[in-house]
Amino acid sequence: MRIGSVNRMAKKQFAVIGMGRFGSSVAATLSGMGYEVLAIDSSEQRVQDAVEKVTHAVTADSTDEEAMRSLGLRNFDVVVVAIGQDIQSSILTTLILKDLGCGAIVVKAQNELHGKVLSKIGADKVIFPERDMGQRVAHHLISPNILDYIEISNDYSIIELKAPSAMIGKSLIQLDIRQKFKCNVMAIKSGTNMNIAPYAEDLIRSSDILVIVGKNEDLSNLEIAYAEG
Repeated sequence: MRIGSVNRMAKKQFAVIGMGRFGSSVAATLSGMGYEVLAIDSSEQRVQDAVEKVTHAVTADSTDEEAMRSLGLRNFDVVVVAIGQDIQSSILTTLILKDLGCGAIVVKAQNELHGKVLSKIGADKVIFPERDMGQRVAHHLISPNILDYIEISNDYSIIELKAPSAMIGKSLIQLDIRQKFKCNVMAIKSGTNMNIAPYAEDLIRSSDILVIVGKNEDLSNLEIAYAEG
């Protein structure tokens, strides 16, 4: 087992297992936000690549229960399993983490079946990065004004919509998004300002970004209605 580290103040502790593109991105982002991050991978080269980006980097086999126990993973607030194509290792690692009594276990799934298995064996949250990114790209293709798309359940999502020309200068009550599309404007971003629970009389400006929640089918209708080439 090989460890490299850099000193860094931390508010919360995260462990990320698997330093592929997804795992290394998650680890580096969390570390950059000031959190303590332990990066784990069976590849010494990947660990060396991560050592300057995180608090600690360790070469270890995540399917080795004793190795995982020795790292004290149960003391971390969140453990992210970001193992790539090896579904068997992903499942076994999740089982080991559950047996160790780790807090929140977040696991990357390759497909829906993999995700169901992970949920059944105790993963607290299953994520589908490729699928979710595909959704974001698809929604952006429908309307370039869609800046982000977040699925919060099987039926409901949140979108960030850059104010299209058809909205500019109109108030929320004039747009009547709730009545026309059964969606709710939760907030309006104006530069660095965030208007939470805006009033019906608030006017939409060209630089505004609307944060809207609704059923997926209703949001799709709204996107199509305000799609601009």
